[in-house]
Amino acid sequence: MRKRNMSRRNFLKVGGAGLAGAALLGGLPGCGGGGDGGGAVIYAESPDDTGSLPKLIDGFNREFEGEHSVEHREMPADAQGYFDQLRTEFQAGASDIDVIAGDVIWPAQLASNGWLLDLSDRFTEDMQSRFIEGNVESNVYEGAIYGVPFVTGAGFLYYRADLLEESGFDGPPETWDELKEMARKVMGDHGTRFGFVFQGGNYEGGVVNGMEYIWTHGGDILDGDEVVIASDEAAAGLATYRSMISDGITTNAMNTYKEEEAQAAFLRGDAVFMRNWSYVYALSGDPEQSDIGPEQVGVAALPTSEGGETASALGATNLYINAASENIEGAWAMIEYITAPEQQRMRAVEGARLPVLTASYEDDALLDEVPVMALGEEALRSARPRPVSPFYSDMSLAMAEGFSGVLRGDAEPERVVEDLQGELEDIIRQGENV
Repeated sequence: MRKRNMSRRNFLKVGGAGLAGAALLGGLPGCGGGGDGGGAVIYAESPDDTGSLPKLIDGFNREFEGEHSVEHREMPADAQGYFDQLRTEFQAGASDIDVIAGDVIWPAQLASNGWLLDLSDRFTEDMQSRFIEGNVESNVYEGAIYGVPFVTGAGFLYYRADLLEESGFDGPPETWDELKEMARKVMGDHGTRFGFVFQGGNYEGGVVNGMEYIWTHGGDILDGDEVVIASDEAAAGLATYRSMISDGITTNAMNTYKEEEAQAAFLRGDAVFMRNWSYVYALSGDPEQSDIGPEQVGVAALPTSEGGETASALGATNLYINAASENIEGAWAMIEYITAPEQQRMRAVEGARLPVLTASYEDDALLDEVPVMALGEEALRSARPRPVSPFYSDMSLAMAEGFSGVLRGDAEPERVVEDLQGELEDIIRQGENV
């Protein structure tokens, strides 16, 4: 088993570790300048199945009654669909969204088009210093800062701790081969339907899953601005990805699964292992959504190749303001409110949305209430950002198609990484020449 001897203090200092940092934003100054058209702040976020988002909004509306109010605009659940809708609205100059709760990979893509408000004069260096460096940097594009960290997360390996113990295992797997071995044994012992469920669909979630296999085999996508996906390590990672189906660990249908399908299978008790985000742990404690309880669920970092290092995708959420917003004051007030300690605590406790305040990870009472914060420490500190590029959206579409082809068994990993090398280089070249 891996040693987990990093102190909490040092853990919080690790840049790029997946923690979205910590700041008491109650002292942020008013916006000054910018639009202040009044009316409700239109807040965009994907669907929330924990019930914590409505509480955030209701609390804001009560506290700011007569001054500001917020309305939730529900966006698509998958990141690519959400991003595409934003881009369509922004290109048409027809978006009434004020605050965007968006993916950690979006600043370069949106800011390069002038669609995000530069927050450099509001989110000062002193305030930024209260956040962990890695997530602050995820909001930086060409020297300016375009967002405030809101929620942190990473790809976790969930497992049926009870079934593993009954089958003679004393902990989660360290390697992908061990995961397959354990899955076969538990499936045989208990008749569990799936050994492993994950996000294999042709969308951003499938890209993230594919990247994690590449990273845990020692490969990468970009090195700075250079495309480096055509490597033996990347091909080996995608081969392992495909082996989950070809070796009988999971179903062919996994190439259509997204987060919701994977969590449903795991929470029904139909899977031994699952790759998913932090919020699923909270759902395991809800008898209306889960047939298993949190005492049956373990959380660990993702497995690796033999001799490799664990790595998972940073799944943080940042808060951005539409540069064309006519209600910047209200938008900033909302960002202040939902990143304050009380609201961060509530959403952590009720929705397993991991908080961005440093103090949260020094709060023993909160750690007791939200055990996934401690259970997922190794995954959080090993999390990696996806490639930072203003052309990431098009790059992601190419990778989604390539990774999906491997998982379906329609394409060989070696050929896919060679093809992607050229495709990604072309995307960057064409983007730079526009």
